[in-house]
Amino acid sequence: MRITIGQLAEVTGVPASAIRFWERHGLLPAPERQGGQRRYPPEAAQRIVVLRTCQQAGLTLAEIGELQEDQPRRQAMIRAKITEVEQRMIDLEHAHQLLVHALQCGEEDITGCPKFREQMAAWGTSSR
Repeated sequence: MRITIGQLAEVTGVPASAIRFWERHGLLPAPERQGGQRRYPPEAAQRIVVLRTCQQAGLTLAEIGELQEDQPRRQAMIRAKITEVEQRMIDLEHAHQLLVHALQCGEEDITGCPKFREQMAAWGTSSR
C-alpha cells in the first residue's frame, strides 16, 4: 500500500516541503506517481527517520548523500565525522565543566578564579 506525501509528512512529522527537497537532492528515491500524485512505499518513513537522525547528529546533506555512496567513500566520510563528533564531545564536556564551576564559583569574574584558570590550562594541553 502506497501513501501520499501528506500522509508521509503526517506519519514522520516532517513537512512535505522537506520531503520534496530531499527527493530533489537524491536523498530519497523518486516515488511512483498515481494520477499526478507522489505515492510512497511504507519503508519511505523509515528512510526519513534515518535522514532526520543524521541531520540531528550534525551530518550535512552532502555527508548524508555520501552514506549512500560506495563503501570506501562512505567509510572515509564516516571516519572523518567520528573524529569531528569526538572533538565536539570534548568541547561539550569542557562547556559542562565550565558551567558547573561557574554556578558554584564565588568569584565575581570567573576568569579571575584560579581553579578555573587551572582547568582552562589543562584543557589547552588536552584538546585540539
